[in-house]
Amino acid sequence: MDVGAKEFEESLPLLQELVQESDFVGLDIEFTGLRSNLSGPQQISLFDLPSEWYLKTRQSVQQFTICQIGLSMFSAIEGEANKYVAHSCNFFLFPTTFGILDSEFSFQASSVQFLNRYGFDYNKFLKNGIPYMNEEQEKKIRHDILSGNWRVRSSLDKDQIKVVIDEVTRWLDLAEEGDWMTLPGIAGFQAFEVQLVLRQALHNIWTVLKDDGVVVKKVSKQHRWYLQSTSCDRESCWKENIILSAKGFSVFFHMLVKAQKPLVGHNMMMDLLYLHEKFFRPLPESYDQFKQNIHSLFPVLIDTKNVTKDIWKEMNFPRVSSLSEVYEVLNSDLNPTKNSGPEIVHAISCEKYVETKCPHEAAYDAFLCGSVLLKVAHLLLQKVHGIDPIPESTFLQYLNVLAPYVNQVNLIRAGVPKINFSGPDYPSIRPPILILSVKRWPGVSEQQVYHKFQNLCKFDVRRLTRSQFLLLTNKFKDARNVLKEYRGHPTLPVSLYRYWRHSPDVNCLLQVCGIMTAWALLAFILGRSGP
Repeated sequence: MDVGAKEFEESLPLLQELVQESDFVGLDIEFTGLRSNLSGPQQISLFDLPSEWYLKTRQSVQQFTICQIGLSMFSAIEGEANKYVAHSCNFFLFPTTFGILDSEFSFQASSVQFLNRYGFDYNKFLKNGIPYMNEEQEKKIRHDILSGNWRVRSSLDKDQIKVVIDEVTRWLDLAEEGDWMTLPGIAGFQAFEVQLVLRQALHNIWTVLKDDGVVVKKVSKQHRWYLQSTSCDRESCWKENIILSAKGFSVFFHMLVKAQKPLVGHNMMMDLLYLHEKFFRPLPESYDQFKQNIHSLFPVLIDTKNVTKDIWKEMNFPRVSSLSEVYEVLNSDLNPTKNSGPEIVHAISCEKYVETKCPHEAAYDAFLCGSVLLKVAHLLLQKVHGIDPIPESTFLQYLNVLAPYVNQVNLIRAGVPKINFSGPDYPSIRPPILILSVKRWPGVSEQQVYHKFQNLCKFDVRRLTRSQFLLLTNKFKDARNVLKEYRGHPTLPVSLYRYWRHSPDVNCLLQVCGIMTAWALLAFILGRSGP
């Protein structure tokens, strides 16, 4: 089901009900870009600690925005053993432009091409995107509107408002008290905005929002005063309505947070960063604060990338890279629990996914996340009990067997493979760092070193000294191969990096200590040889 700005407010009660009744929620997000053009020390690297990775990625999240969110609400069907129904929804989003809010964001060409390839509808994103804002933006708008300092600021809105005021003013010249006119095609928070401007500019009118638009009625000043004093449609009421409508998807985000359902994604770290920045608060500078905030918003996170990566080799499944490939393997005869695992059906509004695969459509990928979770959990449960089929499996049993993976979110290209949102991060299990000592190659750069080794394997390269470079890969076999090939190389010898042996800081400290020791010894000898 596709949901844009026109359908969103009407569907909100149903969406809230679906979330409340669900066992868990699958999530996927599409962005206008993934990485800003970081270079040099700012480039994402396997050398990065989680805090360093976070600070670098934070810049990208501030630069780009969300164009589509997919949610798939999975609910066990009452009275039917191990059967689930999935309600999947696509939400097209566009940042709120209202009053002082006029967000800037970038497009990354490769991301646009990627989404185009899979049929993403940019018209729905740009023309019918649901507005949204975070708490800091809401606070600014609320202060301006309720304090009376609010005014239309965008030139486009000013032009539209001017046309409306001119139209109403011309009509007023000929109208009599009690006459009314309709301004069609105005909906959402723009309808409240238009009413606010008209009531402030013209003191002999009253406005009412109807299904077909904003109705303007000519009234006397005395009647206007009476309406303002007694109407349940007072300015204070619809100023709140403006704020509520301008918040848009953020209203549903807070419903999702309040429901406290397990949130399931695949490689979901970027999704969590965007959820925090766009709907909650601007990302803090502190990495630890970010982790605490996410854990308070979503106490149960499950990353299917982290789960499947852990069990894949043990199950002897073929190597795969994408979410859709993982889903295909789990639905194939390679899965020993294929015939006894949970049955998953689509809700009536999502039947297009029954016959049609829609990779990288957010709602479809959210559905895949939830399906993969159920199928992997069933595999783990079968492994624990040693029997298949397992009688009357429940989602609570699945959560129990998934406990070691809860709040462990996969991290791409960093010093650790995952982040723990409910406690300290685990130590790195990456291959050891190698050190390359370059001989007879003056002026060599990190890029040249990278190209030298790229045919053998892919390393992240970081300069240590003028002639020494650190090499790091995420594959143990690559580290072993390079050590084997280059350990005794005449010009490019490679060895294991040892901090106490190779660190320039340690070497400098040892040199200083050596000099100080030599001076102390010399002073002692000279002192003893004196008269």
